[in-house]
Parts: sequence; structure tokens; C-alpha cells
Amino acid sequence: MSEIPPAIIGMGMPEEFERARPSKSASAFRTISEVADQLDVPQHVLRFWETRFTQIRPLKRAGGRRYYRPEDVDLLRRIRGLLYQQGYTIKGVQKLLRDTPRERAESAAAAGAAATTAVAAEVPSPSAEVLAEADATSANPDKGRGGPSASDLDEARSALDELVRELEAIRSELLLLKSSGR
Repeated sequence: MSEIPPAIIGMGMPEEFERARPSKSASAFRTISEVADQLDVPQHVLRFWETRFTQIRPLKRAGGRRYYRPEDVDLLRRIRGLLYQQGYTIKGVQKLLRDTPRERAESAAAAGAAATTAVAAEVPSPSAEVLAEADATSANPDKGRGGPSASDLDEARSALDELVRELEAIRSELLLLKSSGR
């Protein structure tokens, strides 16, 4: 029979018996203790910040256990930096968060159809000349054989490229809002 190593008796497992926990993926939810350790702040500070910043909404399970999404941890890291490194006050950080484009987008999404109409109104429409030329070409294909000039095509392409960029930005904002569950 082998002897029990002295490290096990009253002192816990020896190092060779201890298993390191596998690290969580970047998209995994974190407990309040994990977030507190990661940000180097006490847990009660995180709970306090929840009362002061409405943007922080961890999931709460049975018994009130908090689970923070990766976006929540990023926001907490940003708040910590603003408060501790840059010297902002709580009110100052609240104002900054209210004035950021992401927060404006979230509040606009909460407003509903009015926000959708406002965003749609900001998207420029193709010029009347480009539309008229497209109609003329499709109505009489033989007439349009020469097609629009190169400068007209370049102008139309740049206008369409700009529209695509704006629509992709709107789409990414909507996907971000949808994935955050807000």
C-alpha cells in the first residue's frame, strides 16, 4: 500500500494532482466573481454599477446568480477605465454612455417604427438622372447600346457603394442589438 503524501493531509492536493480549469471561450457567459477578478474590482462595485448604469443588464438565474455576457464585460471594462484611469465621475460616465452612437442606436431601436423611418429618411436615393437613364435603357434596349458615359457610371457606382456601406452599417447595428437581446 502506498503512503498518503503529506500534502494531502490537511493541506489540500499536491500540485501534480491539481487540474487547471480549461479557459472559457470568448463568447461564454461569466459569473460575477469571474468578472470581478478579471476587472480587479470587488463584486459589490459591479452590483453598484448595475444600479447606476442601465446599460448593464446581466442575466439573473435562480437564486439571483448573475451571468455577464461578453458585451456586458466589455462595457464594464470601459466604465472601469473611464472611472479609474481617466478620472470621470459616475454622472460623467453616464453622460458619455448616453451620448455614444451605440447607445443612441439602442434607444432608437426601442423607439420602434419612428426610428426605422428616420434611418430610412437619412439614406440618400439615387439621382433622378440615374433613374431616368436606367428607365430609358430598359424601355428601349437598342437605344441604350452606347450606354451611359463612363463618368455617369462612376457616379452611379459611387452612389451605390455609399448606399451599400450605410446599409451594412445599419445591418450590423441591428444584428448587434438582436444578439444582445435588447
